[in-house]
Amino acid sequence: MNAPEKPAEPRLTSLSHGGGCGCKIAPGVLSEILRGTAAMPVPKELLVGIETADDAAVYQLNEEQALIATTDFFMPIVDDPHDFGRIAATNAISDVYAMGGRPILALALVGMPINVLSTQTIGRILEGGASVCRAAGIPVAGGHTIDSVEAIYGLVALGLVHPKRVKRNADARPGDLLVLGKPLGVGVMSAALKKEALGEAGYAQMIASTTRLNTPGPDLAALPGVHALTDVTGFGLAGHALEMARGARCEVQIDWAAVPQLAGVRGLAAQGFVTGASGRNWAGYGADVVLPDGFAAEDRALLTDPQTSGGLLVACAPDSVDEVLGVFRVHGFEHAAVIGRVDAAQGRPRIVVA
Repeated sequence: MNAPEKPAEPRLTSLSHGGGCGCKIAPGVLSEILRGTAAMPVPKELLVGIETADDAAVYQLNEEQALIATTDFFMPIVDDPHDFGRIAATNAISDVYAMGGRPILALALVGMPINVLSTQTIGRILEGGASVCRAAGIPVAGGHTIDSVEAIYGLVALGLVHPKRVKRNADARPGDLLVLGKPLGVGVMSAALKKEALGEAGYAQMIASTTRLNTPGPDLAALPGVHALTDVTGFGLAGHALEMARGARCEVQIDWAAVPQLAGVRGLAAQGFVTGASGRNWAGYGADVVLPDGFAAEDRALLTDPQTSGGLLVACAPDSVDEVLGVFRVHGFEHAAVIGRVDAAQGRPRIVVA
């Protein structure tokens, strides 16, 4: 008598209620949660903490070195386990680059439904993450694992930066130009993928974008004309630009026609392939975003689209913009583009889309 066949493993994305950075708690809910937390003593060595919702914490070690510490993890955004691991690791390490630093090591954070996924599948997720760490030149030096209902993977990422080269998201200045390093649309593509409506070319675009390390960060931080730096992730372009505006008490103008997009994503958004996180993002901060008359629903979905492992957003002096674009080009970011500017606030900080 033949042994019963082992049931096929489910699609990774079927195990997650939200994939990638679309898993983030909605910005409005997060603000409400954090409002109730008690203030803690802040040592003078803590150069960057939670005060401006920045990408990572930064702690000064000595006159030449500051430690960058961050963590990021989420549920599957794709079904291929190796690709999932690569995307999650790239996304986590990005926060070190977004502070202007260079990564030095990572710790793995692993939660897996071990009664649902095989050890081979889980191993491929971890190997995908390890391959990205090798590309970044760092070891996976440890970590923690748990048995979880949903598949969760990510990293604690540590890096180093000179204290004078730390780039916060809050230091933009009126007159600065904004440069975005990667095109938008990852959330839209992930929604299409989950409904089996994303073709091979679209998937290839999505993977190429989400697994590209934001290596320009340290070189951008070395430019005197670069004033602020962040990366665009789960709160979308509007959300992370608004964090920049609020931190600097400024107004951010976005030239929508200049914003790069992954090929075909506007059409996918028009067909309804958008994430629930996009709507939650708008509900959380839409009151501080001014849209032009006739702004299409699909464009608003892209403006708030959660980006997993998204691009760097740079605020720089106008006379430095060619250097900034040059750094992006040297690192292979051909889509980097000037997408707007920073103005003095007219009332409370906001985003104005033209």
